[in-house]
Amino acid sequence: MPELPEVETTLRGIQPHLDGRRIRRWIVRQPRLRQVITPDMPEQVAGQLICSLQRRSKYLLIGLERGSLLVHLGMSGSLRMVTAASPPRPHDHLDLLLDDGGCLRFHDPRRFGTFIWITHTPEQALRTHPLLKDLGPEPLGPDFSGELLYRRSRTRRVAIKAFIMDQRVVVGVGNIYANEALFQVGLHPARTCASLTVTECETLAATIRALLAAAIAQGGTTLRDFVNEAGQPGYFAQQLQVYGRTAEPCPRCGQSIQSQRIGQRSSFYCPSCQPPARN
Repeated sequence: MPELPEVETTLRGIQPHLDGRRIRRWIVRQPRLRQVITPDMPEQVAGQLICSLQRRSKYLLIGLERGSLLVHLGMSGSLRMVTAASPPRPHDHLDLLLDDGGCLRFHDPRRFGTFIWITHTPEQALRTHPLLKDLGPEPLGPDFSGELLYRRSRTRRVAIKAFIMDQRVVVGVGNIYANEALFQVGLHPARTCASLTVTECETLAATIRALLAAAIAQGGTTLRDFVNEAGQPGYFAQQLQVYGRTAEPCPRCGQSIQSQRIGQRSSFYCPSCQPPARN
């Protein structure tokens, strides 16, 4: 699944091509995505000016003159800028044709992506839409800190990994980056979050921030289905130290990386560098 760095990379790639452009037409080849594209949605969007683009967690919010488009890439979705005359490939489900001849094309083999038409401004949507209003702070924003992690972990008995992946605690820390952050800090993913110290929370918050910033700078994580807006893969996977490396030697101590299921997600850790602690 594209994680926060991939979504941010996509936003930065498509924004210069969309800002101030008018949507001439919305072509729907396959309406059955995670939420069905209803027949009236292309009519609602056509002719509107694109006023703003922003990311909230793993959602993209495209502000128009009379509403907004809320976009999620799902498990395998990607957005690319192409010319309107460019022939569609298999799984190219949606085209937003622009007034300058450009085209924002949505590609999604698994069809778990989402395009939702909202009759609110982006600012109103962030406050009121069910998918957005209860989200936690952005990990790269000023509201995310070690103090926040410490305070919110005091009454919780869940595993640390599940805790930092909870979108109500902090948004956008997906499975890959949760594994990598915990390895860098030396915290066992199954340890209970209430056992974290203030210092550990401060180190963990700083590591999450640095890891995501580095991933964005390098174009996101290379996953099988992810491509950026130019159709190229991200370039961060070569630096992943534990994710997906079961039985491989730890890059620090040489002991075999182990894996287990935590919160229905695969977790990867070094039993020597990330020893379990009393919960």
